[in-house]
Amino acid sequence: MPTILVIDDNPAVATALETLFALHDIDTRTADGPQSGLAALAQMPFDLVVQDMNFEADTTSGEEGEALFREIRARHPDLPVILLTAWTHLEAAVDLVKAGAADYLAKPWDDRKLMATVNNLLELSQTRQQLARCNAGEQRRRAALGEFDLRGFVHADPMTAAALTLACQVARSDLPVLITGPNGAGKERMAEIVHANSPVAAGPFVALNCGALPADLIEAELFGAEQGAYTGANRAREGKFEAADGGTLFLDEIGTLPLAGQIKLLRVLETGRFQRLGGNREREVKVRVVSATNADLPMMISAGQFREDLYYRLNAIEVRLPALAQRPDDILPLARHFLPADKSLDASAERALLAHRWPGNVRELRNTLQRAALLARGSRIAAADLGLPAAVAAPVAASNGDAHEPDRATIEAAIARAGGVLAQAASELGMSRQALYRRIDRLGIARE
Repeated sequence: MPTILVIDDNPAVATALETLFALHDIDTRTADGPQSGLAALAQMPFDLVVQDMNFEADTTSGEEGEALFREIRARHPDLPVILLTAWTHLEAAVDLVKAGAADYLAKPWDDRKLMATVNNLLELSQTRQQLARCNAGEQRRRAALGEFDLRGFVHADPMTAAALTLACQVARSDLPVLITGPNGAGKERMAEIVHANSPVAAGPFVALNCGALPADLIEAELFGAEQGAYTGANRAREGKFEAADGGTLFLDEIGTLPLAGQIKLLRVLETGRFQRLGGNREREVKVRVVSATNADLPMMISAGQFREDLYYRLNAIEVRLPALAQRPDDILPLARHFLPADKSLDASAERALLAHRWPGNVRELRNTLQRAALLARGSRIAAADLGLPAAVAAPVAASNGDAHEPDRATIEAAIARAGGVLAQAASELGMSRQALYRRIDRLGIARE
């Protein structure tokens, strides 16, 4: 419940305002003068102040009220203040509004007008407080990230910062980490960050793309092979697990691993022991496993394509890296990072970059900027140099039906861009706040 402080030396005025606000579920505290009002503000937080302009008998200059207002503004610069007086002076009112007063109303006031002003200010105050909390949280997250080795990871979006924070936190344990997200989003770089901040950071970081090898060679790549184990195996070779002993093994596109390989991988994760392909001697290693996928592993489990026990073994901690389109604040910092020092973006290029949906994610963005830097004739890169398709207007959504409402990812991205301010997110999504609240509740999205 919001709380208003009324500062007025007339008990009848204080009682009338207290009654009016109570009818609108607003808690009201009263003070009979400047000193008691400032004391009340020092004791507890308020959402709004309604103050008189004259306190001494036979005084109509408003000097006391102006002094009180300026003192409140100095001590509480973000606290909205409504000025009330029976003696209106237009010039004084204009000066104080310029100085930050929220409104200046004459006594006797119109209840509807006063309540409209109060409700608008309370909503604005709550929005500012929510934004301040989000900004403070973001500053704390960035300060916390400063303690870690981010391997030069460029980011500015809150969603990326949240993923980085989680990755750095779990890096200190030896639990397996599963990084999920679309191709080209930066999953391998996230795995490098986990390794760089882990207890085995001094050990090797070995990466294997499970989707880049034929199925009959993946086991040999993982576990090694003895001489003659398969056609072309002219000598014994160690696998990735041996190469990563004492460090981290990153398994990209883990969803492409064949079922036979999944069984062997599960055993290694559980025991730390394995045999080379074609061999009998059991070997033992100590390896931190980080895996990544763009596949829907739970759906693959339902289809019998991925072992459920392996999934839960790999997914002790999941770090989700969103698509680049869902973290738009990263686009321009990344674009500038990919450009050589002698090239820069003009305004048209920046607009084009922000308008593009980036289906290829960070990889597509990097390739686009590298090509533009090569082909642009001058030092300034324009939209035409990027070679991006013209933005296509989104189809108009139907007036009813959940199929045309924004999905969970779209809503979460809008909330993140709005710094957690739901009213701003609703405006971006073209929805009323009430509709956004209903959608949030239906999808189970947590409200900050």
